[in-house]
Amino acid sequence: MLTADSGSVLRLVEIEGRGRALVASQPLKAGQIVLQDSPIVVYSAFPLVKPQSSASYCDNCFRILFSSANVVPCPLCSHHLFCGPNCLTAATASSHSPWVCQALSHLRDCPSLFSQPLEQQVQARFLIAAYNLALVSPSDFQVLLSLQGQYSPSDAPAAEFLHSLISSVCPPPSLSISIELIAALLAKDKLNAFGLMEPISLQQDGERSVRAYGIYPKASFFNHDCLPNACRFDYLDSALDQNTDVIVRMIHDVPVGREICLSYFPVNLNYSARQKRLAEDYGFTCNCDRCKVEANWSDNETDVIDDSGTIEENEDEEIMEEDNDEQMVASEGDEVGEADFPHAYFFVRYMCNRENCWGTLAPLPPSNDVQSKMLECNVCGNLKSEEDMC
Repeated sequence: MLTADSGSVLRLVEIEGRGRALVASQPLKAGQIVLQDSPIVVYSAFPLVKPQSSASYCDNCFRILFSSANVVPCPLCSHHLFCGPNCLTAATASSHSPWVCQALSHLRDCPSLFSQPLEQQVQARFLIAAYNLALVSPSDFQVLLSLQGQYSPSDAPAAEFLHSLISSVCPPPSLSISIELIAALLAKDKLNAFGLMEPISLQQDGERSVRAYGIYPKASFFNHDCLPNACRFDYLDSALDQNTDVIVRMIHDVPVGREICLSYFPVNLNYSARQKRLAEDYGFTCNCDRCKVEANWSDNETDVIDDSGTIEENEDEEIMEEDNDEQMVASEGDEVGEADFPHAYFFVRYMCNRENCWGTLAPLPPSNDVQSKMLECNVCGNLKSEEDMC
């Protein structure tokens, strides 16, 4: 049983064709927090040598470092910065142990690594963090190994290269590493890592970059749906403590027994883009209700969702409006379930209309069992009242 602060609200089950999944163990309300989860591994998403133009973040909590006044450098190297003595102390005892510091420094001096794709530098960061986890918390390392993700032959070249590199440059003490272990860890990372994003205000081109990746043992059980009924929030730069936690809130009411799903990417992506991304990154084809409808649209690869939530089409494209009228319009007073959730209703009500945001809106947590009329964007943080959507 998984629990949130409000009690036991989620249940881990096995669903045929979907694997492990989380379902509601009681009726859930819009805005309700169903999970708050802490990472067992967090690591930087930046290459080992950061671009000069990139923002600086604390190498422990990954808050943005707006001022150098309180910044504390790692005493063992000049490459890692912390937002204060407390973060430095915490990191030295866990994520930034002397071995991690030394290993990352050695990797920075490896020409062979820098001749590889940038992705392998980030994979090297992850492996150093994972090996360190095995040293400082063997139980959490076993949790990491228990997560979904199996070795794939396509992982072999990266596993072989990184095994040779780490074994020769910075082998972890008291830990036997093998190509098989590296391949298994890379598979766990690929399927379970959540991106912790840079602030949207720092983006110049509308694309949000990842500042760090975290692996969350409970949140990893959420399956994907292209019209999710929950979404995750993080408060990296605003939370006073446990700022790397992810919080999952309900978008709308669901009954007991319903599977709780997140979208693994912004909901505005069209059918072809979604299917391509899911196949390449997660190895499955999505057959959710939205995909079943959009698979029948002609030229669906050209569909986009504009900032107002309107589906734009080519002039020669037909969307079978008459056949799908009930799915596109919510009847007043009807109880809207996940299976018949109208597309247009979702986009207008639950997709942020801030330019280049594409975040998902969820109500703020209820207060004294009274549902909030304010919705928060999980990307830019903007608040929107229900009255604004009328």
